[in-house]
Amino acid sequence: MSSPSSSEKLPPLREVIAESGLAARKVLGQHFLLDLNLTKRIVSFAGDLSGKTVFEVGPGPGGLTRPLVESKAKKIIAVEKDPRCVWALSTLKDWARGRLEIIENDALELNFVDMAPAPRVIVANLPYNVATPLLLGFLRQVDSFESLTLMFQAEVADRLLAPPNSKAYGRLSVITQFCCRGKRVMDIPAQAFTPPPKVDSAVVHLLPRTDRSKDISFEKMGQLTAAAFGQRRKMLRSSLKVLGGEALLEKAGLDPTRRAEELSLEEFECLARLL
Repeated sequence: MSSPSSSEKLPPLREVIAESGLAARKVLGQHFLLDLNLTKRIVSFAGDLSGKTVFEVGPGPGGLTRPLVESKAKKIIAVEKDPRCVWALSTLKDWARGRLEIIENDALELNFVDMAPAPRVIVANLPYNVATPLLLGFLRQVDSFESLTLMFQAEVADRLLAPPNSKAYGRLSVITQFCCRGKRVMDIPAQAFTPPPKVDSAVVHLLPRTDRSKDISFEKMGQLTAAAFGQRRKMLRSSLKVLGGEALLEKAGLDPTRRAEELSLEEFECLARLL
């Protein structure tokens, strides 16, 4: 499927936004990225999209959707909750030559795996207010995706990739690193958005781990990390009491006086395997 010709001109994004009266809504976590040079760079980090279905969550007026349509993706499925944005995105449908599907729904209520066959990738500027639950939903089915290229608040990106014994290291760090190998590929200042948020953002590229232990379920790792980091300052013998406490730690050969932020991913995997 060929991408749109460069001679086929779309109205400028700001013109589409003005015509639709599309002001970003804080309640929906909306901050629009309209600089097409930046959005093209984000799409480039997703790699070759030839023959793949790309899911975009929270596309807004289409700043990221446009370079996705320009790519060689087989299909782009844009999931948007705001009906005003759905109207703005509809200006891209003819230009996309049947490759763009717009779904007006809450992404948290959808199962992307059921919506399109593999190969699948996700490329999205996630709405700030639901970024973490969306990510956890993707990670639960991570083997069904070839990659995830996602924009977060910078502090959330820090947490995803944080090492043990660092301030940002926590439950989200362990779960993400258990499921994926990740890399922070781009920082984006708040001033690049309309309206500017209070914090900077960052793009993270995630690849499912092919060496992940198949005898540890996502649910077990979630249960373990919820207990361990639920009382972050407590020793593991106390925070893991509901899961076996000292007996579990003894089986794993771990000092019960250590705290959750001191454990490596490998040590968390050892504990999860024993649960």
